[in-house]
Amino acid sequence: MNWHWLTFFGDTMLLLPCAVIIVALLLWKAETRRTSLQWLLLIGSAGAVVIVSKLAFLGWGIGSRAYDFTGFSGHSALSASIWPVLIWILASRASRRFRLAAVAFGYLLALAIGVSRVILHAHSVSEVIAGLALGFTISTSFLLMQYSRGTRIRHLSAGQLSAVLLLPLLLVMQGKKAPTQDLLERIALTIAPIQHVYTRADLLKGRLDADTSLITPQ
Repeated sequence: MNWHWLTFFGDTMLLLPCAVIIVALLLWKAETRRTSLQWLLLIGSAGAVVIVSKLAFLGWGIGSRAYDFTGFSGHSALSASIWPVLIWILASRASRRFRLAAVAFGYLLALAIGVSRVILHAHSVSEVIAGLALGFTISTSFLLMQYSRGTRIRHLSAGQLSAVLLLPLLLVMQGKKAPTQDLLERIALTIAPIQHVYTRADLLKGRLDADTSLITPQ
């Protein structure tokens, strides 16, 4: 499997436009316009948690040596938040059974993206698990709210569905990654009293120093 290709489906370059598409589709019908606000609050909360956790480590070194944790995996959190919801909306014309299967595929896709982050050594297991847990909480909460309220999404024709998918498909074909990490590092350097951002190597070095101190004669 091409893990580099799969991991792009969790990149901000692709998922932020997808999040906007969800808002647009919810605003399309008067009955779901309030639902769009719920979605914005939920996805905004997920994004805020990821950003704060990353800045806390980059700027102040706040993380966990024991769990090799430097912040929530953004790819995992956004994938788990967005893909189940987007696929649920896009499958609005299908039968209930097909929509359930489609949402399940959205969850599995997010899980696979999380696995790709570990395999590519972009994140530790703890960071991916934390990101997936955050994202699945967001998407599941949103979907359960819509189910309990009997929310009906406007059905999309074949032409409309193609138009909605055009932008994500173009982004996938280009394969360009968002400079999210570079932006966060610049922000950390601006707001934190540091000259260099903290790295995973700093975290691991701290753990090695701590381990060495346990066996060094006093």
